[in-house]
Amino acid sequence: MKRIGIIGGLGPESTVDYYKEIIGAFNTKHAHLAYPEIIVYSANLNEFMQFIESEKWAELTDWLLEKLISLHHAGAEFAAIASNTPHIVFDAIQSKSPIPLLSIVEATCSKAQKMKLRHIGLMGTQLTMEADFYKKPFLSKNISVAVPSKEEQQLIHHRLFSEIELGIFKDSTREELLAIAKRMVTDEGIDSLILGCTELPLILTENTFGIPFLNTTAIHCEGIVRHCIAG
Repeated sequence: MKRIGIIGGLGPESTVDYYKEIIGAFNTKHAHLAYPEIIVYSANLNEFMQFIESEKWAELTDWLLEKLISLHHAGAEFAAIASNTPHIVFDAIQSKSPIPLLSIVEATCSKAQKMKLRHIGLMGTQLTMEADFYKKPFLSKNISVAVPSKEEQQLIHHRLFSEIELGIFKDSTREELLAIAKRMVTDEGIDSLILGCTELPLILTENTFGIPFLNTTAIHCEGIVRHCIAG
């Protein structure tokens, strides 16, 4: 098996979820195999957010690349970033990475294709919802992407960073998020919803309104496990 490298900490709660998902796969589906070796670089979320808020993309690329180089030196044979938002610079990082890098966006797009989804909703950080790095792969596969309204985006972003990233899961926040999803089903006609922040599956744990909620953490981890055990 290949040694796994993970850039985590963006945020910490979802990094724990990644570890549990990967180990869980080796407790069930791949129980005949030994546990994989996993190296986690838990990055500083505050530093990351400074790059995001100031839109310093070149500096963010270099910052993440340093983490990948450290994982490589520690023995990782491939890596994944355990967060959606950093994928805004994924192409730049991938082209310079010393080891293969698995994209959460591409993994989610492939899953949507297999499920034959056509009009998908997207929740995440404000940057993930506003930018096109998430939408591009889907549009190239003729899958349209709808995002919440500006006011809804601000609410989602605020709840993520004032509560969910900190491990605070309120029923009132869950109901707010579900209300946004319901409106998108009714008004936008979405046939599915991407939980495009790896913290969202921690609070939106079940499919609702008759559509699948795509857990990007679980989808990414499936790809990580496959790559780990591939010959």
